[in-house]
Amino acid sequence: MIRAVMERFSGRSRSATPPRTGELLSGGSRVESGPDASRGVILYLEDITVSFDGFRALNALTLYIEVGELRCIIGPNGAGKTTMMDVITGKTRPDTGSAWFGQTIDLLALTEPEIAQAGIGRKFQKPTVFERHSVFENLELAMAGDKSVWRWLFARTTAAEREQIDAVLETVGLQDRREEPAGALSHGQKQWLEIGMLLVQEPQLLLVDEPVAGMTPQETERTAELLGSLAGRHSVIVVEHDMEFVRSIARKVTVLHEGSVLAEGSIDEVQNDPRVIEVYLGV
Repeated sequence: MIRAVMERFSGRSRSATPPRTGELLSGGSRVESGPDASRGVILYLEDITVSFDGFRALNALTLYIEVGELRCIIGPNGAGKTTMMDVITGKTRPDTGSAWFGQTIDLLALTEPEIAQAGIGRKFQKPTVFERHSVFENLELAMAGDKSVWRWLFARTTAAEREQIDAVLETVGLQDRREEPAGALSHGQKQWLEIGMLLVQEPQLLLVDEPVAGMTPQETERTAELLGSLAGRHSVIVVEHDMEFVRSIARKVTVLHEGSVLAEGSIDEVQNDPRVIEVYLGV
């Protein structure tokens, strides 16, 4: 169990100006501080191309995410949504293009753990929590800092850390379930717990993949409220197929098709775009 826990946690607008080559932070871990988002943009993806055996999963993709915004990414299966998130988090290296976290952090020069350390958190579609541990213990294990076996076996959580965990429990609506095993939670509550496990690490950018798949209508509504509350304090990218849910949270929507941006704008603008209707919404 200890080994499994340790393995789990070891590891803009169109006119925005991208960072210059050579601005990468360097040092022992290559991440000495958070991103410089002074120009209002937290993520720059420019001309990103990824090919798998001749198939272009991403085709010169360019995307900018502003500080504190909640962006919804939609598109048909195979549009490149998952590959895009894989590039941002270091799981996939592009053939060409650039990816910057703020002005100073070159994501393509970092490993997956270094990218997480820099302030990017990713939540996959299926929740992965430690079911035998309590809700509080899941958040405690996820907290940023020294993840050595010695710390978790012998160190006590500080008052400041407990206060931070309590605040996250309130944010995700699980304060009354804090002592219960995570395995006893509903599917939706496990999703919220995993979002909480990212929040205690204080990321500046959250990537959330199909958060309401399999949820009840009540859980879906609560998830919309939760993600809406995070915008402003964090930048949030939500990949989702449920258009009613997207409409309930969307400030700005990007539609991907064949690895590129097909359309971008408000939910009404993209839903009324003939190209979007043809390749996605009209199917």
